[in-house]
Amino acid sequence: MTPLAGLLTEHIREGGPISVADYMAECLLHPVHGYYTTRDPFGTAGDFTTAPEISQMFGEMLGLCLAQAWLDRGAPAPFTLAELGPGRGTLMADILRATRAVPGFHAAARLTMVEASPVLRQRQAETLSRSPGPAPHWLDRVEDLPEVPLFLVANEFLDALPIRQFLHGPEGWRERLVGLSEQGLTFGLSSPLPQVPDTPAFRHAPKGALVEDCLPARQTVAAVATRIARHGGLALFIDYGDWRSQGDTLQALRSHAFDDPLAHPGQADLTAHVDFEPLAALAPSHAYTTQGAFLERLGIAARAERLATNLTGAALESHLAAHHRLTHPAEMGSLFKVLALTSTDAPLPPGFAP
Repeated sequence: MTPLAGLLTEHIREGGPISVADYMAECLLHPVHGYYTTRDPFGTAGDFTTAPEISQMFGEMLGLCLAQAWLDRGAPAPFTLAELGPGRGTLMADILRATRAVPGFHAAARLTMVEASPVLRQRQAETLSRSPGPAPHWLDRVEDLPEVPLFLVANEFLDALPIRQFLHGPEGWRERLVGLSEQGLTFGLSSPLPQVPDTPAFRHAPKGALVEDCLPARQTVAAVATRIARHGGLALFIDYGDWRSQGDTLQALRSHAFDDPLAHPGQADLTAHVDFEPLAALAPSHAYTTQGAFLERLGIAARAERLATNLTGAALESHLAAHHRLTHPAEMGSLFKVLALTSTDAPLPPGFAP
């Protein structure tokens, strides 16, 4: 039993079962035993590897997309260049390197990182201290972003926000809860509920369906969309999921292998697939596509070919594998989606088909 499992067991024993959202929040952000508050989970030494850690090309393509969108919107100055959940700072470092030759971009940018983990803030500071461009500052909440034009990226951020799960059974909707059995933490169901969230996934769910809802994701996207509606800009949310997610997608990852979500609270990463449909509805205007199509339209194939000219042997094989992993439909190319939020009077962002 992990230390957090002991605390959760006592809490449930005293107060009754908790929602999946409360369980996720404790596992990821408990101030002493939370997964993100106690470690750097990225890379081969951690529990998972994200796209920026796979290849520099990912961040370079996103940087060029943001810079072109900034130019298309009249190069506003100043503007906020922001990232939500910046990991080690690798993605933003690649974005800054790719945009350093864009006239006026770095001078106008106010670099803002939204990060709750003290451990990761330190890693981000170390990474960005070696990068060109403006010095970063940090915020705890997306709601605190400045009221100026906003150009934002969030890669694998929404999937870690706490979800609730609901089962559409014979007696109506019940919420899935985390309670106790003789063996320890276990899943159970609430009594029938008088109402559930009003999203398309719930309205179209058949009997027997399990539907997930992520209120923090809607709140995050709404805060970003509000700033873009007021001041203009572009936000790119890249994550795994689908237009309308249904079914149990809660998963745990520990040492690069799948784990039982209830087995090691505080010591495994917990995520769920993103339901993009209700998020897109919050934006003044939006565009949506797969990660593979997005990166290919931005020119990742040409960039990969250029980088390959100076590589041989194992380095070349690794580089080609990274391009394949980021874009191929059987890898991240189709599983990961890109949702762009923009204002109604702005042109379609680069990387999206007309």
